[in-house]
Amino acid sequence: QVQFVESGGGLVQPGGSLRLSCAASVGIFRFVNMAWYRQTPRNQREWVATITTTGNTNYADFVKGRFTISRDNGKNTVYLQMNSLKLEDAADYFCNVPSIQRNWGQGTQVTVSS
Repeated sequence: QVQFVESGGGLVQPGGSLRLSCAASVGIFRFVNMAWYRQTPRNQREWVATITTTGNTNYADFVKGRFTISRDNGKNTVYLQMNSLKLEDAADYFCNVPSIQRNWGQGTQVTVSS
């Protein structure tokens, strides 16, 4: 069964940085695109970034230029480097295979506060 374990969240001041990690128990990890999503209590889950099997990346406009998605196929892990964090970036962050989007993990909470 596919599982995702997100980590790396925490409390950070506006303008700060965090690096999120997601370990995926996907046997074919290196052959699937991976994505990060986020969700706040008031909003539906929204897409943040995607990295393809060949390393191409795409970002939502609201994080473009601030966040960087990367992957390590040897570790079945996808990362999200978040810089210049804003108050509105506070959310629970999740990773998943964008073409599947099931078996969601617990997520990792990012709090941005001064």
